[in-house]
Order: sequence, then structure tokens, then C-alpha cells
Amino acid sequence: MDFTFTDEQNMLLETTRRTLGKDYDFAARQKISDGFSATAWQGFADLGLLALQVPEADDGLGGTPVDTLLVMTAMGEALVLEPYLASAVMATTLIAQLGNAQQRAALLPALQDGTLIAVPAHDEAGSRFDWRQIATRATPTAEGFVIHGEKCLVAHAGSAHLLLVSARLPDDRLAVFGIPRETPGVQLVSYQTVDGVPASEVFFDQVVVTADALFDNADTALADMRDRALAAVCAEAVGILDKLLAATVQYARDRQQFGVAIGKFQALQHRMADMVLHCEQARSMSFLAAVRCTDVDPAQRMAALSAAKVVVGQACRFVGQQAVQLHGGMGVTDELIVSHYFKRLMAIELQFGSTDQHLEAFAAQLKAA
Repeated sequence: MDFTFTDEQNMLLETTRRTLGKDYDFAARQKISDGFSATAWQGFADLGLLALQVPEADDGLGGTPVDTLLVMTAMGEALVLEPYLASAVMATTLIAQLGNAQQRAALLPALQDGTLIAVPAHDEAGSRFDWRQIATRATPTAEGFVIHGEKCLVAHAGSAHLLLVSARLPDDRLAVFGIPRETPGVQLVSYQTVDGVPASEVFFDQVVVTADALFDNADTALADMRDRALAAVCAEAVGILDKLLAATVQYARDRQQFGVAIGKFQALQHRMADMVLHCEQARSMSFLAAVRCTDVDPAQRMAALSAAKVVVGQACRFVGQQAVQLHGGMGVTDELIVSHYFKRLMAIELQFGSTDQHLEAFAAQLKAA
């Protein structure tokens, strides 16, 4: 398999890196108190990054999962806080697949020019990484539907204009409803997660929506959205791992102990060599996830994504822990970017299924085969 990127893809990666390096350094990131910068978001729109998941038929760029991999790698390197994954990848993909002509015409242009932020509100407290376990109900009425239920850990809900809420219809079909955040009956309990990303518990108390809020027959589209998001977060992890490894190697060269750089100590060299191996394994598996996340065979797709998440999750844990230990007490201070890399890797290891859960899923598939 050829993993050489095209000239256009290399340009996409380098342009994104250059822009983030200039406008989104660690000092600028530290000033973002609520997890969202309108200036940065508009910059992503101006660069065309918000149009990457919009099909060409809807005047978007029609990007591939490999294009998403490149952008998410650069986003990981910069530790971007904004809802690029939630809105520009997940929500945009969902609307492009499920929306009718009127819905796509109303929502996709606003998503790609940055004036609309939409985020999925899908996971629930009892789902335990099973995206099909949805208890939120949608009851039909003469005018539309009444939504009742609650969602947990909805990333960037406080910054979103539109929540894409999954709910069960009376015939047990899974549907998605586009509900503006300010709709009466919608209540948010917001907090900040360990990696600095804002999230909310969202409660829907007899929320009334009209029929045009419905995105029907959502099972396949929700699974596809989650698979694409899993591949994207693996790429984000690789970007973070590369930066964390580079920071650790540089610190080992600079830090003096007993009159010599600690990087001269053989035991620490072995640790850093193991970090390199984990980074390269994660990179290879992120490529696999990107090329397989849209596979038409559900079994092959699930096996590849679970395998990728296991290897990437193990790399997140090992490289993160070693980096913190090699930095000593400085490795856990907020003033050093290493601690922020570490916390984001902790979150990624659990996002869209933990390492253990995906290992069990992969083992079950091998047994079934």
C-alpha cells in the first residue's frame, strides 16, 4: 500500500501547520479560557478547513479521510481546543449524509463559513461505549416531536448553536434531531474536562421541535460518523505524540545532572527509544484507520478501527507517562506544555471506547472469524 501523500495533501498539511504555528502557539492557547476562540475558528473557516467534510455537490471541498488525518495531525500538534472534531468532522458528516436538500442547503454553508457550530449529542450515561444504547425518546405530535432524555459528556455544547440529538422513535428506529441550544426545555450543566475541553450534561425536558428538525434513519450515518471520528482522533493523537517525544528528547539534551546531560544516561536512552517505537506504531495504525474507516465491509472496518485504537491508546499511555517521568516535577505543571499534551492523551485513550474495550472487541471478532 502506498502511503505517499499527494502534492495537494502535503500542501494542506503544511498550510495548516504553518497557520497554527503562527496564530495558535502555546501562549495563545493559554489565553483561551472557555475552550473557544472566535478568531481561531474564523481562521479555520478562511483556510477552508471547515469545508473539508462538505461534499462537492454542496459546494464544499469533498475531502477524504486521509485529508482529515492530515488536518487532525496538525490540530493535535497545536493542541487545538476548538470544536473542530465535534463540528467540522462529526456534525458536518452527519448532516451531509442524513440531511435532505433543504436541510443541507440551510446548514452546510453556515457550517463551512464558521457562522454555525453544530455538535452531536449522542452518548448517554448507560451506554458504556455502545453507541446503540440510546434511551432518549422522541414522541410524535401533530406539529412535530417531543424529545425527552439526557446526554452526557457533550463536547462544546456551550459553544454550539445546534445540537444534533439522537433519540428513539416509537417504532424503535434511531433518529437525529437538530435542536437549537436555546430551545425551551434544553438545560446544560457545563464543566471542563481534564484536557481543557469544555463539555456539558444536556437535559431535554419535554422539548418541542417541528418536523423539519428530524434527520431520519440514522443508524448507518451515526455509525459512519463515529468511525470517521475514531480515525480522526487517532491522527490527532499521533500529532501530540510527535510533539511530546520531541519535547522530551530536547529536555534530555538540555537537562544537566552530575555534570552531563541526562540524555547521555543509557537507561533513559532506552526509554526514549521505546517512545519512538510506540509513536511509529501509532502512526502506522492511524493510516490504517484512515483508509479503513469507510470500508463497505462492517466487520473489516470494525476490526481495523479497534486494532488502531488499541495501538494508539497504548502509545498514548506509554509515551505520556514516560514523558512526564523524564521531565520530573516540571512534567505536571500547567506552565509547561508537556502536562497539557499528557492530559489530552489521557482523554484520547478513553474517547470513542477505551483501549480495553477495543481490545475485547477485536478479540471477539477474531474468535468469531
